[in-house]
Amino acid sequence: MERTTTVVIGAGHAGLAASHFLTERALDHVVLERGEVANSWRRERWDSLRLLTPNWQSRLPGHAYGGQDPDGYMTMGEVVEFIDHFAARTRAPVRTGTTVTSVRRTDDGYHVTTDRGEIACRTVVIASGACNLPAVPKLSAALPGDVTQVTPFDYRGPDQLPDGGVLVVGASATGVQLAAELRRSGRPVALSTGEHVRMPRTYRGRDVLWWMDAAGVWDQRYDEVPDLTRARRLGSPQLAGTPDRTSLDINALTDIGVELVGRSATVRDGEVLFSGGLRAVISLADLKMDRLLNTFDEWAAATGIDSDVKPPERFETTRVPTSPRLRLDLRGGEFRTVVWATGFRPDYSWLDVPVIDEKGHLNHDGGIVDSPGLYALALPVLRRRKSTFIHGIEDDARDVVAHLTHYLASGSTAVS
Repeated sequence: MERTTTVVIGAGHAGLAASHFLTERALDHVVLERGEVANSWRRERWDSLRLLTPNWQSRLPGHAYGGQDPDGYMTMGEVVEFIDHFAARTRAPVRTGTTVTSVRRTDDGYHVTTDRGEIACRTVVIASGACNLPAVPKLSAALPGDVTQVTPFDYRGPDQLPDGGVLVVGASATGVQLAAELRRSGRPVALSTGEHVRMPRTYRGRDVLWWMDAAGVWDQRYDEVPDLTRARRLGSPQLAGTPDRTSLDINALTDIGVELVGRSATVRDGEVLFSGGLRAVISLADLKMDRLLNTFDEWAAATGIDSDVKPPERFETTRVPTSPRLRLDLRGGEFRTVVWATGFRPDYSWLDVPVIDEKGHLNHDGGIVDSPGLYALALPVLRRRKSTFIHGIEDDARDVVAHLTHYLASGSTAVS
Protein backbone atom coordinates (compact mmCIF):
# COMPACT_ATOMS: atom_id res chain seq x y z
CA MET A 1 0.00 0.00 0.00
CA GLU A 2 1.22 3.48 -0.84
CA ARG A 3 1.94 5.82 2.07
CA THR A 4 2.11 9.60 2.25
CA THR A 5 1.65 12.27 4.90
CA THR A 6 -1.35 14.05 3.42
CA VAL A 7 -3.99 13.31 0.81
CA VAL A 8 -5.76 16.30 -0.72
CA ILE A 9 -9.08 15.46 -2.38
CA GLY A 10 -9.89 17.75 -5.29
CA ALA A 11 -7.66 19.62 -7.76
CA GLY A 12 -9.63 22.81 -8.14
CA HIS A 13 -8.28 26.12 -6.88
CA ALA A 14 -8.76 25.04 -3.24
CA GLY A 15 -6.90 21.74 -3.48
CA LEU A 16 -4.08 23.35 -5.42
CA ALA A 17 -3.76 26.14 -2.83
CA ALA A 18 -3.55 23.51 -0.09
CA SER A 19 -0.87 21.72 -2.12
CA HIS A 20 1.09 24.98 -2.44
CA PHE A 21 1.26 25.45 1.33
CA LEU A 22 2.00 21.77 1.98
CA THR A 23 4.92 22.00 -0.44
CA GLU A 24 6.06 25.22 1.23
CA ARG A 25 6.24 23.30 4.52
CA ALA A 26 7.97 20.30 2.88
CA LEU A 27 5.08 17.94 3.65
CA ASP A 28 4.81 15.04 1.22
CA HIS A 29 1.34 14.72 -0.27
CA VAL A 30 -0.76 13.80 -3.29
CA VAL A 31 -3.73 15.62 -4.81
CA LEU A 32 -6.45 13.27 -6.06
CA GLU A 33 -8.84 14.47 -8.77
CA ARG A 34 -11.69 12.43 -10.28
CA GLY A 35 -11.48 14.31 -13.58
CA GLU A 36 -9.02 16.95 -14.73
CA VAL A 37 -7.50 19.94 -12.97
CA ALA A 38 -10.31 22.50 -12.46
CA ASN A 39 -12.76 19.79 -13.44
CA SER A 40 -15.95 21.47 -12.21
CA TRP A 41 -15.06 24.67 -14.09
CA ARG A 42 -14.52 22.61 -17.23
CA ARG A 43 -17.50 20.26 -17.06
CA GLU A 44 -20.23 21.64 -14.79
CA ARG A 45 -20.86 25.22 -15.93
CA TRP A 46 -23.06 26.66 -18.66
CA ASP A 47 -21.52 28.11 -21.80
CA SER A 48 -22.03 31.84 -21.18
CA LEU A 49 -21.04 31.90 -17.51
CA ARG A 50 -18.40 34.37 -16.30
CA LEU A 51 -16.93 34.85 -12.85
CA LEU A 52 -18.79 37.20 -10.53
CA THR A 53 -15.50 38.67 -9.35
CA PRO A 54 -13.46 41.13 -11.46
CA ASN A 55 -10.22 39.90 -13.01
CA TRP A 56 -7.98 41.92 -10.68
CA GLN A 57 -9.48 39.98 -7.81
CA SER A 58 -8.53 36.60 -9.31
CA ARG A 59 -5.51 35.52 -7.35
CA LEU A 60 -3.98 32.42 -5.84
CA PRO A 61 -0.80 32.16 -3.75
CA GLY A 62 1.91 33.84 -5.81
CA HIS A 63 -0.29 33.82 -8.90
CA ALA A 64 -2.44 36.75 -10.04
CA TYR A 65 -4.26 37.90 -13.15
CA GLY A 66 -1.85 39.60 -15.54
CA GLY A 67 -4.00 40.40 -18.55
CA GLN A 68 -5.09 43.64 -20.18
CA ASP A 69 -8.63 43.79 -18.74
CA PRO A 70 -8.39 43.96 -14.94
CA ASP A 71 -11.97 45.21 -14.58
CA GLY A 72 -13.43 42.47 -16.79
CA TYR A 73 -14.71 39.05 -15.76
CA MET A 74 -13.17 35.72 -16.73
CA THR A 75 -15.01 33.28 -18.97
CA MET A 76 -14.98 29.65 -17.90
CA GLY A 77 -12.22 28.89 -20.38
CA GLU A 78 -10.11 31.66 -18.90
CA VAL A 79 -10.74 30.37 -15.36
CA VAL A 80 -9.58 26.89 -16.38
CA GLU A 81 -6.44 28.36 -18.00
CA PHE A 82 -5.74 30.45 -14.89
CA ILE A 83 -5.98 27.42 -12.59
CA ASP A 84 -4.04 25.20 -15.02
CA HIS A 85 -1.18 27.70 -15.00
CA PHE A 86 -1.16 27.72 -11.20
CA ALA A 87 -1.01 23.91 -11.08
CA ALA A 88 1.89 23.90 -13.54
CA ARG A 89 3.79 26.68 -11.78
CA THR A 90 3.53 25.00 -8.38
CA ARG A 91 4.21 21.53 -9.80
CA ALA A 92 1.36 20.19 -7.70
CA PRO A 93 1.47 16.37 -7.39
CA VAL A 94 -1.95 15.92 -9.00
CA ARG A 95 -3.29 12.53 -10.04
CA THR A 96 -6.11 13.10 -12.48
CA GLY A 97 -8.74 10.51 -13.35
CA THR A 98 -8.58 9.16 -9.81
CA THR A 99 -11.88 8.80 -7.98
CA VAL A 100 -11.92 8.51 -4.19
CA THR A 101 -14.39 5.82 -3.17
CA SER A 102 -13.73 5.69 0.57
CA VAL A 103 -11.96 7.53 3.37
CA ARG A 104 -11.92 5.83 6.77
CA ARG A 105 -10.05 6.27 10.01
CA THR A 106 -7.26 3.99 11.14
CA ASP A 107 -5.16 3.82 14.30
CA ASP A 108 -2.51 6.14 12.87
CA GLY A 109 -4.40 8.25 10.34
CA TYR A 110 -6.64 7.51 7.38
CA HIS A 111 -7.07 4.87 4.72
CA VAL A 112 -8.03 6.33 1.34
CA THR A 113 -9.42 3.97 -1.27
CA THR A 114 -9.53 5.03 -4.92
CA ASP A 115 -10.36 3.33 -8.19
CA ARG A 116 -6.60 3.23 -8.80
CA GLY A 117 -5.37 1.86 -5.52
CA GLU A 118 -5.14 2.50 -1.79
CA ILE A 119 -3.22 5.10 0.19
CA ALA A 120 -2.41 5.30 3.88
CA CYS A 121 -1.89 8.80 5.26
CA ARG A 122 -1.72 10.79 8.46
CA THR A 123 -4.00 13.61 7.36
CA VAL A 124 -6.64 14.38 4.73
CA VAL A 125 -7.72 17.73 3.27
CA ILE A 126 -11.18 17.67 1.67
CA ALA A 127 -11.09 20.29 -1.08
CA SER A 128 -13.90 18.96 -3.23
CA GLY A 129 -16.07 22.01 -2.48
CA ALA A 130 -19.72 22.57 -1.67
CA CYS A 131 -21.14 22.38 -5.20
CA ASN A 132 -20.82 18.72 -6.12
CA LEU A 133 -24.53 18.06 -6.61
CA PRO A 134 -27.55 20.24 -7.43
CA ALA A 135 -29.92 20.77 -4.51
CA VAL A 136 -33.29 19.97 -6.09
CA PRO A 137 -36.36 20.18 -3.81
CA LYS A 138 -38.52 17.12 -3.27
CA LEU A 139 -41.52 18.78 -4.92
CA SER A 140 -39.78 18.24 -8.28
CA ALA A 141 -40.97 14.64 -8.19
CA ALA A 142 -44.59 15.83 -8.42
CA LEU A 143 -44.19 17.73 -11.70
CA PRO A 144 -45.98 16.34 -14.78
CA GLY A 145 -43.89 13.79 -16.62
CA ASP A 146 -43.78 15.77 -19.87
CA VAL A 147 -42.17 18.81 -18.20
CA THR A 148 -38.42 19.02 -18.84
CA GLN A 149 -36.43 19.56 -15.65
CA VAL A 150 -32.83 20.75 -15.71
CA THR A 151 -30.28 21.98 -13.18
CA PRO A 152 -27.30 24.29 -13.74
CA PHE A 153 -25.20 21.12 -14.07
CA ASP A 154 -27.29 20.03 -17.09
CA TYR A 155 -27.90 23.44 -18.65
CA ARG A 156 -25.61 24.72 -21.39
CA GLY A 157 -27.79 27.21 -23.30
CA PRO A 158 -31.37 28.04 -24.39
CA ASP A 159 -31.16 25.96 -27.57
CA GLN A 160 -31.05 22.69 -25.65
CA LEU A 161 -34.50 23.28 -24.10
CA PRO A 162 -37.86 22.54 -25.74
CA ASP A 163 -39.86 25.43 -27.16
CA GLY A 164 -42.12 27.31 -24.77
CA GLY A 165 -41.89 29.08 -21.46
CA VAL A 166 -39.44 28.37 -18.65
CA LEU A 167 -39.98 28.54 -14.90
CA VAL A 168 -36.68 29.34 -13.20
CA VAL A 169 -36.78 28.46 -9.52
CA GLY A 170 -34.28 30.39 -7.40
CA ALA A 171 -33.18 34.03 -7.51
CA SER A 172 -29.55 33.98 -6.47
CA ALA A 173 -26.77 34.63 -8.99
CA THR A 174 -27.41 31.48 -11.01
CA GLY A 175 -31.18 31.98 -11.19
CA VAL A 176 -31.10 35.60 -12.29
CA GLN A 177 -28.40 34.93 -14.88
CA LEU A 178 -30.27 32.01 -16.42
CA ALA A 179 -33.59 33.86 -16.32
CA ALA A 180 -32.02 36.77 -18.22
CA GLU A 181 -30.40 34.53 -20.82
CA LEU A 182 -33.57 32.55 -21.41
CA ARG A 183 -35.73 35.66 -21.67
CA ARG A 184 -33.34 37.25 -24.17
CA SER A 185 -33.65 34.11 -26.29
CA GLY A 186 -37.32 35.05 -26.81
CA ARG A 187 -38.97 32.69 -24.35
CA PRO A 188 -41.58 33.51 -21.70
CA VAL A 189 -39.80 33.25 -18.34
CA ALA A 190 -41.13 33.25 -14.79
CA LEU A 191 -38.73 33.59 -11.86
CA SER A 192 -39.72 31.96 -8.58
CA THR A 193 -38.14 34.15 -5.91
CA GLY A 194 -37.30 33.31 -2.33
CA GLU A 195 -34.69 34.85 -0.03
CA HIS A 196 -31.89 36.49 -2.00
CA VAL A 197 -29.03 38.99 -1.76
CA ARG A 198 -29.39 42.12 -3.90
CA MET A 199 -26.28 44.10 -4.90
CA PRO A 200 -25.52 46.70 -7.56
CA ARG A 201 -22.73 45.74 -9.94
CA THR A 202 -21.00 49.06 -9.34
CA TYR A 203 -21.31 51.56 -6.50
CA ARG A 204 -19.91 55.09 -6.46
CA GLY A 205 -17.90 54.31 -9.58
CA ARG A 206 -16.24 51.12 -8.29
CA ASP A 207 -17.17 47.46 -8.62
CA VAL A 208 -19.25 46.49 -5.60
CA LEU A 209 -16.76 43.72 -4.86
CA TRP A 210 -14.01 46.34 -4.65
CA TRP A 211 -16.01 47.81 -1.79
CA MET A 212 -16.44 44.40 -0.18
CA ASP A 213 -12.69 43.88 -0.39
CA ALA A 214 -11.51 47.37 0.58
CA ALA A 215 -13.98 47.86 3.45
CA GLY A 216 -12.99 44.50 4.96
CA VAL A 217 -16.39 42.84 4.60
CA TRP A 218 -14.83 39.84 2.84
CA ASP A 219 -12.33 39.38 5.67
CA GLN A 220 -14.86 39.03 8.46
CA ARG A 221 -13.98 35.82 10.28
CA TYR A 222 -16.48 33.00 10.70
CA ASP A 223 -16.35 33.33 14.49
CA GLU A 224 -17.35 37.00 14.17
CA VAL A 225 -20.45 36.36 12.04
CA PRO A 226 -23.60 36.83 14.16
CA ASP A 227 -25.61 33.95 12.63
CA LEU A 228 -23.04 31.63 11.07
CA THR A 229 -25.47 28.88 10.12
CA ARG A 230 -27.66 31.32 8.22
CA ALA A 231 -24.67 33.04 6.58
CA ARG A 232 -23.44 29.69 5.28
CA ARG A 233 -26.87 28.98 3.83
CA LEU A 234 -27.25 32.20 1.82
CA GLY A 235 -27.00 32.05 -1.95
CA SER A 236 -24.64 34.08 -4.11
CA PRO A 237 -25.51 37.76 -4.56
CA GLN A 238 -27.51 38.82 -7.62
CA LEU A 239 -24.55 39.71 -9.80
CA ALA A 240 -23.33 38.91 -13.30
CA GLY A 241 -19.90 39.40 -14.78
CA THR A 242 -20.90 41.09 -18.03
CA PRO A 243 -18.55 43.30 -20.08
CA ASP A 244 -20.89 46.29 -19.69
CA ARG A 245 -20.84 45.91 -15.88
CA THR A 246 -24.59 46.38 -15.55
CA SER A 247 -26.57 45.31 -12.51
CA LEU A 248 -28.72 42.21 -12.80
CA ASP A 249 -31.35 42.57 -10.12
CA ILE A 250 -35.06 41.84 -10.22
CA ASN A 251 -35.87 45.26 -11.66
CA ALA A 252 -33.51 44.57 -14.57
CA LEU A 253 -35.25 41.25 -15.16
CA THR A 254 -38.77 42.66 -15.09
CA ASP A 255 -37.61 45.40 -17.49
CA ILE A 256 -36.90 42.72 -20.11
CA GLY A 257 -40.16 40.90 -19.45
CA VAL A 258 -39.36 38.27 -16.84
CA GLU A 259 -42.45 37.53 -14.72
CA LEU A 260 -41.89 37.60 -10.97
CA VAL A 261 -43.59 35.00 -8.75
CA GLY A 262 -43.14 33.91 -5.15
CA ARG A 263 -41.26 31.00 -3.68
CA SER A 264 -42.32 27.60 -5.03
CA ALA A 265 -44.22 26.03 -2.16
CA THR A 266 -45.73 22.82 -3.54
CA VAL A 267 -47.07 21.07 -6.64
CA ARG A 268 -50.70 20.00 -6.78
CA ASP A 269 -52.44 18.39 -9.76
CA GLY A 270 -49.85 19.65 -12.21
CA GLU A 271 -49.83 23.19 -10.83
CA VAL A 272 -46.94 24.85 -9.03
CA LEU A 273 -48.26 26.87 -6.09
CA PHE A 274 -46.29 29.92 -5.00
CA SER A 275 -45.92 31.54 -1.60
CA GLY A 276 -47.72 34.81 -1.00
CA GLY A 277 -44.69 36.30 0.79
CA LEU A 278 -43.00 37.77 -2.28
CA ARG A 279 -43.22 41.38 -1.14
CA ALA A 280 -41.71 40.55 2.25
CA VAL A 281 -38.61 38.76 0.91
CA ILE A 282 -38.01 41.53 -1.62
CA SER A 283 -38.33 44.25 1.01
CA LEU A 284 -35.84 42.41 3.19
CA ALA A 285 -33.33 42.17 0.33
CA ASP A 286 -33.68 45.89 -0.39
CA LEU A 287 -33.22 46.73 3.29
CA LYS A 288 -30.07 44.63 3.58
CA MET A 289 -28.59 46.15 0.44
CA ASP A 290 -29.11 49.65 1.81
CA ARG A 291 -27.47 48.63 5.08
CA LEU A 292 -24.47 47.30 3.18
CA LEU A 293 -24.16 50.50 1.16
CA ASN A 294 -24.32 52.49 4.40
CA THR A 295 -21.41 50.40 5.65
CA PHE A 296 -19.41 51.33 2.56
CA ASP A 297 -20.24 55.02 2.97
CA GLU A 298 -19.21 55.00 6.61
CA TRP A 299 -15.93 53.29 5.76
CA ALA A 300 -15.24 55.78 2.95
CA ALA A 301 -15.84 58.72 5.27
CA ALA A 302 -13.73 57.22 8.07
CA THR A 303 -10.77 56.49 5.80
CA GLY A 304 -10.90 59.77 3.91
CA ILE A 305 -11.46 58.33 0.43
CA ASP A 306 -14.77 60.13 -0.18
CA SER A 307 -13.08 62.49 -2.62
CA ASP A 308 -11.64 59.56 -4.62
CA VAL A 309 -15.00 57.99 -5.43
CA LYS A 310 -18.33 59.24 -6.68
CA PRO A 311 -20.99 60.57 -4.26
CA PRO A 312 -23.21 58.16 -2.32
CA GLU A 313 -26.15 56.81 -4.27
CA ARG A 314 -29.25 54.76 -3.62
CA PHE A 315 -31.18 52.54 -5.99
CA GLU A 316 -34.80 52.18 -6.94
CA THR A 317 -36.81 49.97 -4.64
CA THR A 318 -37.51 46.60 -6.21
CA ARG A 319 -40.79 46.75 -8.07
CA VAL A 320 -43.24 44.05 -6.99
CA PRO A 321 -46.25 43.08 -9.14
CA THR A 322 -49.53 44.26 -7.65
CA SER A 323 -51.03 40.80 -7.93
CA PRO A 324 -48.35 38.21 -8.73
CA ARG A 325 -49.77 34.90 -9.79
CA LEU A 326 -50.01 32.31 -7.03
CA ARG A 327 -50.10 29.25 -9.29
CA LEU A 328 -48.75 28.14 -12.62
CA ASP A 329 -50.38 25.30 -14.56
CA LEU A 330 -47.71 23.13 -16.16
CA ARG A 331 -50.26 20.98 -17.98
CA GLY A 332 -51.31 23.57 -20.55
CA GLY A 333 -48.09 23.69 -22.57
CA GLU A 334 -47.29 27.37 -22.00
CA PHE A 335 -44.41 26.47 -19.66
CA ARG A 336 -42.65 23.28 -20.67
CA THR A 337 -39.39 23.54 -18.70
CA VAL A 338 -38.40 24.06 -15.09
CA VAL A 339 -34.84 25.10 -14.25
CA TRP A 340 -33.92 24.29 -10.66
CA ALA A 341 -31.49 27.08 -9.70
CA THR A 342 -32.00 26.15 -6.07
CA GLY A 343 -28.39 25.82 -5.01
CA PHE A 344 -25.92 23.03 -4.61
CA ARG A 345 -24.81 20.58 -1.98
CA PRO A 346 -21.61 18.67 -1.24
CA ASP A 347 -21.23 14.96 -1.93
CA TYR A 348 -19.65 13.03 0.93
CA SER A 349 -20.94 9.61 -0.06
CA TRP A 350 -17.34 8.35 -0.03
CA LEU A 351 -16.54 9.68 3.46
CA ASP A 352 -16.77 6.81 5.97
CA VAL A 353 -16.05 8.96 9.00
CA PRO A 354 -18.89 10.08 11.34
CA VAL A 355 -18.54 13.81 10.73
CA ILE A 356 -21.67 14.54 8.66
CA ASP A 357 -24.72 16.19 10.22
CA GLU A 358 -28.36 15.35 9.50
CA LYS A 359 -28.43 17.82 6.60
CA GLY A 360 -25.40 16.35 4.88
CA HIS A 361 -22.89 19.03 5.93
CA LEU A 362 -19.49 18.54 7.51
CA ASN A 363 -19.14 19.21 11.22
CA HIS A 364 -16.13 21.50 11.37
CA ASP A 365 -14.75 24.55 13.14
CA GLY A 366 -13.17 26.83 10.56
CA GLY A 367 -12.19 23.89 8.35
CA ILE A 368 -10.93 21.74 11.22
CA VAL A 369 -13.24 18.74 10.96
CA ASP A 370 -14.52 16.86 14.00
CA SER A 371 -12.03 14.02 13.42
CA PRO A 372 -8.35 14.64 14.25
CA GLY A 373 -6.24 15.06 11.13
CA LEU A 374 -9.20 15.72 8.84
CA TYR A 375 -9.60 19.16 7.25
CA ALA A 376 -11.82 20.96 4.74
CA LEU A 377 -11.57 23.92 2.37
CA ALA A 378 -13.80 25.85 -0.07
CA LEU A 379 -17.02 25.69 1.95
CA PRO A 380 -19.25 28.75 2.52
CA VAL A 381 -17.86 31.09 5.20
CA LEU A 382 -15.37 28.38 6.15
CA ARG A 383 -13.01 30.81 7.88
CA ARG A 384 -14.00 34.12 6.28
CA ARG A 385 -16.87 35.52 4.24
CA LYS A 386 -14.73 35.22 1.10
CA SER A 387 -13.99 31.52 1.61
CA THR A 388 -15.75 30.20 -1.51
CA PHE A 389 -14.27 32.75 -3.91
CA ILE A 390 -11.01 32.12 -5.76
CA HIS A 391 -9.30 35.06 -4.08
CA GLY A 392 -10.49 33.88 -0.68
CA ILE A 393 -8.74 30.52 -0.67
CA GLU A 394 -5.19 31.72 0.05
CA ASP A 395 -5.82 32.82 3.63
CA ASP A 396 -8.00 29.81 4.41
CA ALA A 397 -5.55 27.30 2.95
CA ARG A 398 -2.63 28.89 4.80
CA ASP A 399 -4.51 28.69 8.11
CA VAL A 400 -5.70 25.12 7.60
CA VAL A 401 -2.27 23.84 6.56
CA ALA A 402 -0.72 25.64 9.55
CA HIS A 403 -3.09 23.76 11.86
CA LEU A 404 -2.37 20.50 10.03
CA THR A 405 1.38 21.05 10.43
CA HIS A 406 1.01 21.70 14.16
CA TYR A 407 -1.12 18.57 14.46
CA LEU A 408 1.58 16.46 12.80
CA ALA A 409 4.32 18.01 14.92
CA SER A 410 2.42 17.24 18.09
CA GLY A 411 2.66 13.52 17.33
CA SER A 412 -1.12 13.05 17.52
CA THR A 413 -2.85 10.16 15.82
CA ALA A 414 -6.22 10.26 14.11
CA VAL A 415 -7.95 8.35 16.92
CA SER A 416 -8.16 10.41 20.07
